[in-house]
Amino acid sequence: MKVVSDSQTQGAYQPNPVTVQAGQSVTWTWEDQGNQHSVSADDRSFESCLRGSGSSFTTMFTKAGTYAYHCSIHSSMKGTVTVS
Repeated sequence: MKVVSDSQTQGAYQPNPVTVQAGQSVTWTWEDQGNQHSVSADDRSFESCLRGSGSSFTTMFTKAGTYAYHCSIHSSMKGTVTVS
């Protein structure tokens, strides 16, 4: 997964949505040169805190379900991980 700049918003997650199997991890890498962003689970199950370009954050998904997440300071940045 990438955290990138997006001319239409404050940033974006790519690809979005993403699907993984239970027990797999997802790693986000920050490529936006201009803004800090976070990967913050709506249900608070994971939190990267604000990070800048060159950072990465990994979390493992152990249970099937849909996990919505967002950037803590850019409300238009939203993503979903579906775990099967």
